[in-house]
Amino acid sequence: MLSRRTQEHRAENALTAALARERAREGKLPAIVDLTTSNPTTAALPYARGALQASLSRPGALVYEPAPLGLPVAREAAARAFASTSVDIDPSRVAVMASTSEAYGALLKVLCDVGDAVLVPAPSYPLLAWLARFEGVELIPYPLVYADRWHVDLDAVRARVTERTRAIFVVSPNNPTGSYLAREELEALAAIGLPIVSDEVFAPYPLVGREDQPLRDALAEHGLAASALDVRHAAPLVFSLSGLSKLAGLPQMKAAWVGVGGTDSLARDALSRLELVCDVYLSVSAPTQHALGALLDASDGVTRAIRARTRKNLARLRAVMQAAPSCSVLQAEGGWYAMVRVPETRSDEAWALSLLEDERVYVHPGYFFDVARGAMLVVSLLCPEAALEEGARRIARHVEAHA
Repeated sequence: MLSRRTQEHRAENALTAALARERAREGKLPAIVDLTTSNPTTAALPYARGALQASLSRPGALVYEPAPLGLPVAREAAARAFASTSVDIDPSRVAVMASTSEAYGALLKVLCDVGDAVLVPAPSYPLLAWLARFEGVELIPYPLVYADRWHVDLDAVRARVTERTRAIFVVSPNNPTGSYLAREELEALAAIGLPIVSDEVFAPYPLVGREDQPLRDALAEHGLAASALDVRHAAPLVFSLSGLSKLAGLPQMKAAWVGVGGTDSLARDALSRLELVCDVYLSVSAPTQHALGALLDASDGVTRAIRARTRKNLARLRAVMQAAPSCSVLQAEGGWYAMVRVPETRSDEAWALSLLEDERVYVHPGYFFDVARGAMLVVSLLCPEAALEEGARRIARHVEAHA
C-alpha cells in the first residue's frame, strides 16, 4: 500500500551499530573523538548571536507575501552572496528556496521526466541518490580519478551520455574529495551541450592560495574554476546552488538559492518552470527572506573563522600524518573535508570500526561516499582544532601499529 520510492532498507550498517554501542559506554570510557563534525552550530564557532537574533524581528516577517521565486529583498541578498564568491548575477536570475536539497528536487522536476537520467560524480555525497529516487530519475555515476589531485574522467562522462541523459551534476568543491572543477574540465563539460547543475555550497572555503586572497584569484592560480556560471554563455543552461547552511554556517535558518545562466530563452523558460514548482510549495519563510541580507552580514565572522579553521586543520592533519608512513592525506583544494588513504590490508569500514572500538575515534569510511578504489577515511576539517589533532594522532598510531 506504500510506494517503492520511500521503501528504505532499514538494517544498520556495522559502523552505525558500533557507534551506538560505544556511545553507551561513555562515562566508563573516555569520550569519543568525533572527526565527522558537519554541523557548524555545534562546532564552537564565533556566532554574532545578538545580530542574528535581531535580524529575525523585522516587521515584514509578519506579512504574508507569496513570491514563488523569493521576495525581491531575498533575491537581491542572494545575488550579493554570489558576488561575495566572485560571481556577478542579476537578481532576476536567482530563485530562493529553503535548502539546496529542495533546489535539487525542483531542478530534477524542471529538467527530467520519470525514467530520465542525470550524470553525477563519484565519489560524492550520498543524498543525491534519495533525491533522484523520489523524482523517479536514474543517477548515472561518472568517476573522479585521483592523480596528484582529483580529476573528472571526461571520457567516461561523454561515454555515459545517452538519449535519456538530461543534465550533468557537479559538486565544486566536492564532498568529500575537496576538489574544485578545473577550468578546462568545466569548459569541456559545457561543450557536451547538456545543462549543468553545480553544487557550490563549499565554494567560499578554498584550501589553496592565501587566506586573504579573493576567491577567484586564489583558484585561478591553480587553474580552478570559481563557479559553473563562468561558462553560462557556453552551456545551454547552468544552475549554481549555494545557501546559508555552509556560506553562513546557519543550516537551521533554511534558505538557499539557485543562480540560472545559459541562453536567454532557455534561462527564462527554466525560471518560469522553477517558479511553477516553487509556487506549489512556497516553503521559504517570510522571516528568513526578510532577514537574509542581515543574516549574511552578521555571519561574516563565522565564515572567516571556518576558512581559518579548515586551513589550520588541514595543515595539522598533514603534519601529524607524517609520523605514519603508511598513511597519506590526499590533495584537497576546498571545503570542509579531507581524505586519508590507509593501507588496503583491510577495508576502510574495518579501519573505521577498529579506530572506533580501539582508539575511540569516529571517522567515516570512504565507501559511505562511493569511493570505489583503495581504503579511505574521511575526516572533517570543521572539528575544533584540539579534537582534530588528538584524533589524527590516534589514527596515525593505530594504523602504524596494524598496517
